[in-house]
This record gives sequence, structure tokens and C-alpha cells, in this order.
Amino acid sequence: MGKIRINNIRVHSNHGCLKEEMLIGSDYRVDLEVYADLSKPSQSDKLSETVDYVHLNKIVREEMAVRSNLLEHVAKRIIDRILLELPLVQKAQVEVAKINPPMGGDVESVSVNVQYSR
Repeated sequence: MGKIRINNIRVHSNHGCLKEEMLIGSDYRVDLEVYADLSKPSQSDKLSETVDYVHLNKIVREEMAVRSNLLEHVAKRIIDRILLELPLVQKAQVEVAKINPPMGGDVESVSVNVQYSR
């Protein structure tokens, strides 16, 4: 089993329960880990035999573009698509962080981390 990690995918989106979050949006950071058997592609050197991280990035960006109230919901949608579209992935973990959330204080970020397996 091996791990592919994409760090610090930066996007702007309109997630949140507050009206201003829905209108002007916020900046987000997404970190993603997927686990798969990487023994075959490590020998063959063929992209078709591994998990394409370009595809992973595309899933994250598309799901982050769909507005949700909760980060938990966005994170679960990302993992659901990964497990649906990439059959080599056995387990996925995603962290979605809202940068500088409107919480009435000086907070760098708030994040949700979820993990699911087949």
C-alpha cells in the first residue's frame, strides 16, 4: 500500500451559513491523502496504472465550487467522488480548512478532517 498526498490546494468558494459567506466567499485550503497499491506503477512507470493526482485535484476543485453550509459536507462529497471515480483508491482522507473564518476573533483557520475506506 502506498500514499499519494496533495498539499495546500488553494481555492476561493462560498461555503458557510452566514449570508456574507454565501455572497463574498472565503479562501480555503484542502489537503488530500489517498491510499492505493502503488507496487505495479512503481515497476511499470505507467500513469494508467496509478492514481492520477491531476484527476484528484480536478475533483477537489469541482466539489469546492459547489456551495455548501458545512465543511463536513464538502469533505464527504470530495471523498465520495474519489472512491467512485478512482477504483485503485482504497482509502481517502481530506482536510478542508477555511482561512480567516468570520468568528469574531483572530483565528487563522478552522478545518474539518474526514477519512473513509472502501
